[in-house]
Amino acid sequence: MPVVSNPVERLRARVGDALFLRVAGPGGYEARDRIHRTPGPRWFPPDSPIQRVHGDSATFVGGLRALLLQSLHPLAMAGVAGHSGYRGDPWGRLARTSTFLAYTTFATAEHAEEMVERVRTVHARVRGKAPDGRPYRASDPHLLTWVHVAEADSFLAAHQRYGVRPLDPDEADQYVAQSGRVARALGAEQVPESVAELAECIESYRGELEVTPAAVDTARFLLREPPLPRPVRAPYRLLAAGAVALLPPWARAQLDVDTWFSRNCGGPAGGVAIRAVRWGMDSVTGQGRRY
Repeated sequence: MPVVSNPVERLRARVGDALFLRVAGPGGYEARDRIHRTPGPRWFPPDSPIQRVHGDSATFVGGLRALLLQSLHPLAMAGVAGHSGYRGDPWGRLARTSTFLAYTTFATAEHAEEMVERVRTVHARVRGKAPDGRPYRASDPHLLTWVHVAEADSFLAAHQRYGVRPLDPDEADQYVAQSGRVARALGAEQVPESVAELAECIESYRGELEVTPAAVDTARFLLREPPLPRPVRAPYRLLAAGAVALLPPWARAQLDVDTWFSRNCGGPAGGVAIRAVRWGMDSVTGQGRRY
């Protein structure tokens, strides 16, 4: 954490440090140095669309939207509810997800491949039965594709609304294709390569989506019972309202998460929250970056 003398900048540094460690985990600074300072070829060139999207603070809204959207697939949700410990260790899960994104987006190809292999090993152990008796496997290519498209769509939507440098149409297609490389490395199949294909892929899953008790519990946990100190719950609600406002109308209706505030103020509220996050994160990571 940088040492500064100006009181405002000291506050900014404390906010940025707290945010960064929440997202990246206790070893976040060490991981950041390893990711950015290790020489070697990367999967993606500097300032490529995937680096712009995943490095922007808008991912705070995008990640929350992705979790809400992903919860609508009953088999994917059964795996999360049964194995991820999202209630018992939500910040640990967030840090693991954030670290995976950072390594696969910014680290050397060797380190990215190590991270992918680590996640594939975990996925191989995650299996069971949903409450309706259907079996699931975290390594199932069909489920991996759903998790991927929900994330890609969410990060892209958040970036286009709140990012410092929104992507033009060609860059947005590049983002979808680049993020698909990571999904295929994890074992996903029939991965979309453009924004149009991404929309078609999400639509193709609509018949499989439903609101389960686990999905309702996840939405309640994320939106109404966040594991946060009381003073920061109000700013978090702005972030949450922005995430809800970005959900497709059918997803908001299925999860029943729409409120007067999210309908009428969710977009601007998300913008306020992201600007505050960026203000703090810039003191730690520079240029408003998330990692």
